[in-house]
Amino acid sequence: MAKYRKLGRTSAQRKALLRNQVTALLNNGKIVTTEAKAKEVRKIAEGLIALAVKEKDNFEMVKVTAKVAVKDKDGKRVKEVVDGKKVTKYETVEKEIKKDMPSRLHARRQMLKVFNPVVEVPKEAAGKKRNTKEVDLVAKMFDEVAPKYANRNGGYTRIVKIGQRKGDAAMEVILELV
Repeated sequence: MAKYRKLGRTSAQRKALLRNQVTALLNNGKIVTTEAKAKEVRKIAEGLIALAVKEKDNFEMVKVTAKVAVKDKDGKRVKEVVDGKKVTKYETVEKEIKKDMPSRLHARRQMLKVFNPVVEVPKEAAGKKRNTKEVDLVAKMFDEVAPKYANRNGGYTRIVKIGQRKGDAAMEVILELV
């Protein structure tokens, strides 16, 4: 017996499909797909959520000093003339950042192997590149998803059957986070 479903695809196509669906599930909270795909996506998603729950508090806060460019009211960098050249003006700022412990860093990299980049587009600028922002799905896993499931021992997803698809009569399901 096989350890996984082949889904009628080559290995590269199958990996891409599963990565896309896991990314969509953890970004949106639920997806509609076939039953076989849902069962495969569920395995991967639950493993990632378990990893996030295990490593959610494994960091330390560190104070760092950074040089930050001074900006005007429009958000543009302020320039000053030094020795006849225009140079950006900088100021030093103290920031407190999260520093991952080694095991959390490893977990972060394991998640990045699975997730595809997600770009969020605001509704008023649909179809435009301006004001789009990249979603940090790994940070979302550690900050939002993991605390939600901290006191739960597995079973982070639910499969709800919604009937057969019209074209090929494949059983369609909704795969959602509990």
